[in-house]
Amino acid sequence: MKNLSKQIEAILFLKGEEMNVSKLASVTDTSKDETKVALDELENSLEGRGIRLVRNGGKVMLATAPEFAEFIKEITKAEFETDISKAALETLAIIIYKGKATRPEIDYARGVNSSYILRNLAVRGLLEKEPGGIREFVYKPSVDLLRYLGVSNLKDLPEYDNLSEKIKEIMNMESCEKIME
Repeated sequence: MKNLSKQIEAILFLKGEEMNVSKLASVTDTSKDETKVALDELENSLEGRGIRLVRNGGKVMLATAPEFAEFIKEITKAEFETDISKAALETLAIIIYKGKATRPEIDYARGVNSSYILRNLAVRGLLEKEPGGIREFVYKPSVDLLRYLGVSNLKDLPEYDNLSEKIKEIMNMESCEKIME
């Protein structure tokens, strides 16, 4: 069981969003009861630490411990007052020139987990998030992003058509390669 709770912790950290308990059981190839016991173990191991296991019905996720809310609020506020990071710009470029993208597509293109960056960009109002599939969201440029970039249409961006085609080609090639493996 100890290993299962660690696996679940890793999955929830990687996902960065809520997950259904039955999906966790399926992913870890365990029963729902075993998963619930492992979640209890994980919750106990996180007690007194900076993150907590949050439960909402049949869904769970990792979240910042409530006692650090003010501290995190200050850090987040300072972060939003600063310029957008290179990683955030890279993420925006993928979404802008692809037109819209899911988090797994963005993670694959960047080679790292983009959950935190996507959340911050969405909170800043630079991205719109809409349901895309089963437990998946599609991110697309917002009107505020256009205003932030100083354009009235994405096609007004430098070499938009050329770069858009190239990124779509690359992403399609990568998708095909993943299917072929």
